[in-house]
Amino acid sequence: MQQATAAVRQLHGWIAGEEWCEAERRRGEEMRPPPPDWLLQYGLNRKNVDAVHAGDYCAATKSGRCRPASREQVVEALRPGVLACVHCRQDTALGLLDNP
Repeated sequence: MQQATAAVRQLHGWIAGEEWCEAERRRGEEMRPPPPDWLLQYGLNRKNVDAVHAGDYCAATKSGRCRPASREQVVEALRPGVLACVHCRQDTALGLLDNP
């Protein structure tokens, strides 16, 4: 009988711990700021802009070379010939269809 009571108590403790972890995960998701609209990807020297991405493009956010940008910064980067990402095509979303 004591073993069963101890096992039930242990099970309740495990469930409470899992519920706490799930609540923390949900709270973290709710507090996370929204992704930026656009990202500028910088070259290895961290000065030259290499590409323009959508703010929620997962490959760009994981590269470590991207920074959030305003619409004006993105348009300014695309005009001199910086390429838009071929996957998220931000030049099309911005109405700059003449960018290759």
